[in-house]
Amino acid sequence: MVINFRPKLFDTLPGYGRGHFTQDLSAGITVGVLALPLAMAFAIASGMSPTAGIWTAIVAGLLISALGGSKVQIGGPTGAFIPIIYAIVVDYGVSNLLIATMMSGFMLFAMGAFRLGSMIRFIPVSVVIGFTNGIAVVIFISQIKDFLGLSIDKMPGEFFGKMEALIGAAHTIQLPTLAVAVASLSVLLAWNQMARRVAWMRRLPGPLAVLLIATAINAIVQFPVDTIGSRFGGIPQEIPHFGLPELSLGTLGKLIAPALTIALLGAIESLLSARVADNQIDDRHDPNQELMAQGIANVAAPLLGGFAATGAIARTATNIRSGGHTPIAGIIHALVLLAVVLALAPLASYIPLATLSAIVVIVSVNMGEWHAFAWKELMRYSRQYRIILLGTFFVTVVFDLTLAVELGMVLASLFFIYRMSDLTRVERIVLEDYYGVEALSRADGTPRVLAYRVFGSLFFGAANKLENLMLMEDGHPDALILDMEKVINIDTTGLDMLQALHRALDKRGTQLILCDLNAQPASIVQRSGFGETIGTENLASNITDALLRAHRCGNRDAEVSYA
Repeated sequence: MVINFRPKLFDTLPGYGRGHFTQDLSAGITVGVLALPLAMAFAIASGMSPTAGIWTAIVAGLLISALGGSKVQIGGPTGAFIPIIYAIVVDYGVSNLLIATMMSGFMLFAMGAFRLGSMIRFIPVSVVIGFTNGIAVVIFISQIKDFLGLSIDKMPGEFFGKMEALIGAAHTIQLPTLAVAVASLSVLLAWNQMARRVAWMRRLPGPLAVLLIATAINAIVQFPVDTIGSRFGGIPQEIPHFGLPELSLGTLGKLIAPALTIALLGAIESLLSARVADNQIDDRHDPNQELMAQGIANVAAPLLGGFAATGAIARTATNIRSGGHTPIAGIIHALVLLAVVLALAPLASYIPLATLSAIVVIVSVNMGEWHAFAWKELMRYSRQYRIILLGTFFVTVVFDLTLAVELGMVLASLFFIYRMSDLTRVERIVLEDYYGVEALSRADGTPRVLAYRVFGSLFFGAANKLENLMLMEDGHPDALILDMEKVINIDTTGLDMLQALHRALDKRGTQLILCDLNAQPASIVQRSGFGETIGTENLASNITDALLRAHRCGNRDAEVSYA
């Protein structure tokens, strides 16, 4: 197998000039300063240190932009990973999370190398909306503790445990923390609203603006609230040590499922982000190259203490709005983050965790497509759509994202099979209306030839569609014709159905004749050897030739014209 590894960066470098660089530089700086508060907030919400979030954004952001299949994709930690990462940290620990992330990186690279990128698009939109909104609810719930300042030593990973812990600690609300969180939330909402009308405010992203304001005030007043300094000891002003996480062979097998979850979610979110970006810049990304870049990034980030990363829709959209045209903007965004860490890391000690919690709350609210749950909107679609969407949402919130996606895909597949089976039908062709009763009937009135037209797909879900022909009550005709012009596909089960029909008819002395086979059905009939079994003379090109063949199967001396 030849791996087609060609980053989009190579396609954008020819003809790249000063004008392009100026635009990419402006966009890269804007996205870089936006990524700083988000990286820290997502890391803390995931049960990791803010340092881990920043270095995930630096390493993964650099590699995803440099090696990816999209011109404008920005990579890094995202809100969608919060419930997954948190659950893995609680169940397996940080070291095993890093191993699971690296395992997911190898899976992602393999998906891209084997050109499976386009298959991600097969996931129904009802499943995507269901688990996206479910993740938003899980993220919101995870922020209640830091938003209210509740005294909970360790939040459980599963839903019912979280709710029990939150309710049990409701009496420990810290009013200063709540006040800082509410103020931060208000400032962020007001800033985003005013930025639509005030040009200079649009240059400073809302999350960064509220982070700077809250940090500056807290550095002066020093509110009695938890900060990055009090909980994590600040952010080191240095590059982390390069090294492999500690590996335990005993837990390696247990990490396959978490790693697969990270890989699937990373693939879905990154390609969804790239597709959204394509619509905005009128371009087309390479999904397989994007997956390989995501894989490399998720292998590399844990080597510097980072964790899972993927394409970030909000940061990618900001990059486009800020004028980013090439992967250079994404590379600059990572370098800006690196410069900020090396120059301003000590100031991060004053950042209130309540402010970061308010930022994540806004992210969780914005990431959900809540209009899809409106009653009028749900009623626009089929009952199957509603079941898949609501079922995926419920399982995501209450149980597990992986289980939710599996359930959604199983339900979608079952409903698709049912629908395709319902569309497959067999109808009697009234030959007598075209060719006369005498030519098609015996002296006793029983039919010499019967014909049926098959519609749809003969596959395992429509296995019973030909059963009635095996139990026909119209005597023992000389031939039975199946007009297959409207059959688009036959699988091995459909072929087995035809073979069973042939055997049943042969015992009665009735010849099976197939006519008007399309390319795929004709191919499987020939490759399986069924064409030889039935006889090439019984594979007719049209209904008239099939009738002539049927006549030869019966009364060979009669002169009958089928015209």
